[in-house]
Amino acid sequence: MNPKFHISRASAEAAPLPPGRRSAELLRHGSMTLRWYAPPNPDPQTPHEQDEVYIVAAGSGTFLCGTERATFGPGDALFVPANVVHRFEDCAPGTAVWVVFYGPEGGERAAG
Repeated sequence: MNPKFHISRASAEAAPLPPGRRSAELLRHGSMTLRWYAPPNPDPQTPHEQDEVYIVAAGSGTFLCGTERATFGPGDALFVPANVVHRFEDCAPGTAVWVVFYGPEGGERAAG
């Protein structure tokens, strides 16, 4: 049994992709959605309406967020504010990430 508070990497990898989607939805709670994404080369993402966090489960590459790029590897976290252009680039085979979407459309306001 897979309780709703625990999602294994194996079950995430096995989750079916809904028609027209590139990531599998694993969990939804309030405004938060957890998805599994294996970025293709090239990554065709467009900006999303919610803030999002990626946690790299496997692989490596470069991540574009707005006008900045960073290299990433397993265990790294990547944050993207709502409505910002972003994509994975030059990913190693087998690259996969947990994706957490959260907050209101348009993103949360930064404190201060």
